[in-house]
Amino acid sequence: MSGPDPLDPATLEQAGTGALAAFAAARSLPELAVTRTEHLGDRSPVALARRAIAGLPGPQKAEAGKRVHALAQSSQAAYEARKVELERQRDERVLAEEAVDVTVLPERPDGARHPLTTISERVADVFVAMGWELAEGPEVEHEWFNFDALNFGGDHPAREMQDTLFVEPAGSGLVLRTHTSPVQVRSMLDRELPVHVVCPGRVYRADALDATHSPVFAQVEGLCVDEGITMAHLRGTLDHLATAVFGEGLRTRIRPNYFPFTEPSAELDLQCFACRGASAGSGAEPCRVCASEGWIEWGGCGMVHPAVLVACGIDPERYSGFAFGMGLERTLMFRHGIESIRDFYEGDSRFTLSLRSEA
Repeated sequence: MSGPDPLDPATLEQAGTGALAAFAAARSLPELAVTRTEHLGDRSPVALARRAIAGLPGPQKAEAGKRVHALAQSSQAAYEARKVELERQRDERVLAEEAVDVTVLPERPDGARHPLTTISERVADVFVAMGWELAEGPEVEHEWFNFDALNFGGDHPAREMQDTLFVEPAGSGLVLRTHTSPVQVRSMLDRELPVHVVCPGRVYRADALDATHSPVFAQVEGLCVDEGITMAHLRGTLDHLATAVFGEGLRTRIRPNYFPFTEPSAELDLQCFACRGASAGSGAEPCRVCASEGWIEWGGCGMVHPAVLVACGIDPERYSGFAFGMGLERTLMFRHGIESIRDFYEGDSRFTLSLRSEA
C-alpha cells in the first residue's frame, strides 16, 4: 500500500500550513534549526515533492513545479522571518543579562607593598630622623668601588667567580655589586665631610638558591665619618636601630671579627626577641628563633679602615668613622619567623598580605 501523493495539492497545502505553524512555534534558534530540517531538509515534503516531479509527463511538470516552488518559497520566507525575530530576541537578552556598568570600579583583591620595600624605608626613616642622608648607587659597579677602594686585595677570595658575578666583556672591570659598600665609597668621594649616610639596596652573589641563600638579596648599610668618631658611637647607633626595628628592651653585643674594610671589625648580635635569652642553657623548651643560644647574629660592623679613608681622599689622622651592614631578608626572617628566603621572591600575595601590618 503506497503513501499519499507528495504532489497532491491538498498534501502540499497541508505541508505548507504545517511548516508555517512549526516555524512560528519555535522558541529558540536551536529549536528553529531542528524545525527547518523537518520542513526544508532532504526528507521534508518539499524535497519529496521535487523528486516526484521527475516522474511526471512533460505537460504536468510545469504546473506541479509551480506549486512545489510556491510551497518552498513560502516555507523559506517563514523560516527566515522567524530566524530574524529569534536573533533579535537573543541579542536583546544578552545585552540585558551581560550588561557591564563601566562606571563601577572593578573589584580587586587587597594588595600591599612588598615587605622588603617597607622594612628598607623603615630603617631609612630611623636614620633620616637622626639627620642622616639616604644614598644610592648603581647596581652594576666597577670593581674599584666594589673591591679596591674597600681594601680588598687583588687575590682576595671574594673576587673569584664563585662569589662575584662579573659583567661581560671579560676585562671590563664591571661587576654586579656584592654589597652596598660601594655606595659608601661614592658618598665619601662626592660629599663634604662629615658624612652620615644610610644605603639600602639590592646586591648580587653567585649563591645557589636555598632556604637561607639567594643570588639576589637586599642589604642596608650605614656610614658615619667625622672627627672623633669611636666604637661607642657605633654601639649607640646600633642599639637605637635594634630598638626601632625589634622593639624596646633588647640588648645587643659585638664580637671581634675580620672585614677588609673595617678595623677593628665586629659581628653584631641581637638578644633573641622571642625568648629574651631565657632559653640559653636553661634546659627549658628550645627556642625556635635562636636555637636556645640566646643571641642572633644580625650583621657586621666596625671602624672604617684607614686604607679606605685614604682611598677616598680623607685624612685618617684627622677623621675616623664607623660602618655597619645587615641583610633585610634576614632581619624580616628573624622578626616574623620566616623559614625560607624564597618566600620574598615567589610573588605569593598571601605572603605579602600576611606581613602588611607588621613589616
